[in-house]
Amino acid sequence: MSLYLYNTLTGQKELFKPIDENRVTMYLCGPTVYGYAHIGNARPAVVFDVLNRLLRSHYPHVVFARNITDIDDKINNISQKTGHSIKTISTKYAKAYNEDLKALGVRMPDIEPYATHHLDEMISMIKILIEQGHAYEADGHVLFDVTSYLDYGCLSKRNLEEMQAGARIEVADYKKHPGDFVLWKPSDESLPGWNSPWGRGRPGWHIECSAMAAKHLGQTIDIHCGGKDLIFPHHENEIAQSCCANKTRNFANYWVHNGFITMSSQKMSKSLGNIALIRDVIAAHGGEVVRWLLLGAHYRQSVDFSEDSLAQVTKTLDRIYHTLRDNEDIEVDTHATIDNELLTALEDDLNTPMAFARINILAKKLANAQTNQAKQQAKSRLMNSAKLLGVLQTPVDDWFTKDQQIDQDLRTQVERLIAERKDARDNKDWTKSDEIRDQLDTLGVILEDSTDGTRWSIKR
Repeated sequence: MSLYLYNTLTGQKELFKPIDENRVTMYLCGPTVYGYAHIGNARPAVVFDVLNRLLRSHYPHVVFARNITDIDDKINNISQKTGHSIKTISTKYAKAYNEDLKALGVRMPDIEPYATHHLDEMISMIKILIEQGHAYEADGHVLFDVTSYLDYGCLSKRNLEEMQAGARIEVADYKKHPGDFVLWKPSDESLPGWNSPWGRGRPGWHIECSAMAAKHLGQTIDIHCGGKDLIFPHHENEIAQSCCANKTRNFANYWVHNGFITMSSQKMSKSLGNIALIRDVIAAHGGEVVRWLLLGAHYRQSVDFSEDSLAQVTKTLDRIYHTLRDNEDIEVDTHATIDNELLTALEDDLNTPMAFARINILAKKLANAQTNQAKQQAKSRLMNSAKLLGVLQTPVDDWFTKDQQIDQDLRTQVERLIAERKDARDNKDWTKSDEIRDQLDTLGVILEDSTDGTRWSIKR
């Protein structure tokens, strides 16, 4: 396998060489579960689901971890407002997150560690950092001393002098350097807390991922993924504390980051009020449409999320599913090879736009195939290739009916009109047949006549 990935750490595409070919490790920063996830949370999950599938197609054993952050001040705030425990809140929204991702065709990770289950590992790592002179206690807090790690800023390409000069917020007076970050902070009685050598408190955000990754994947891992917004400070701080605590040169050998989602050419953000929840978009358009859109642009570029772009994807998928329905009786050879050009595209830093171009070409080849042998070859290659992208996985009949909110009265009316149209056609009353078809068209009904009868669906 010649997989090339753009490594944020080095700023260039590099040939992927795992530490151990028999155990490839990958970590993705998961959500902070204090509310329903938005579509921005979906992009890294979908993008790196493709990377996960690609790695598994080439290596015998891949260990993929995606964490759940269930210790966070945002969760605490919701708890205080609602009176619900942090466990109740985080359990509800973690379950909802996984339901949303399932609808997007995202496979579950091998390991889904929760921060609350790893307090001992975090405390042990903080102790080591203090003992080695990389962290210090101050005013009830434990902070990482960024000046103690000479490579601090290696991922984000920032230096400490620039950070100090550019500080715009008031820096706590107990910090030795403005860039020092919290490893442990005190909790009063109104906040969740755990016992530690430094008093009752809770961990900082960054230490959570370092401790969980080290426990489940190792002190140095192959690939660390996430959105570009996490490069600084989260991933930068993960590197510093992990390398110092574990005495390793690297925390992860490859750092892979996806771009943002834009809406009306604006970056999606809560401050702009242009956040779309995953479940709302899926309910309106279907999970496979959303997945295709999220993969339609190269993962390092932004994705334009709009009704127009969703409609275009729906049109594309409708066309391909029509071809699949026309070839429903053709069996798929699951051992058929994946399209080589599609595979080459994915191995070139996950070039999903090129891969989707190949999907369209393969679908066209199936539509134009004349013999059953040619159809089987074309369909097998199409479906096996699409599986690598996680698309075209919906049963054909479900594609045209699933999640369509068709009122029962409308369904009855449509089926009555179709029956009347059949009678008219049987009696060669073409005028009446055309009139009924016009009525159905006005209702937004798509008709498909075949030797097996007439199938119908509602225009999306």
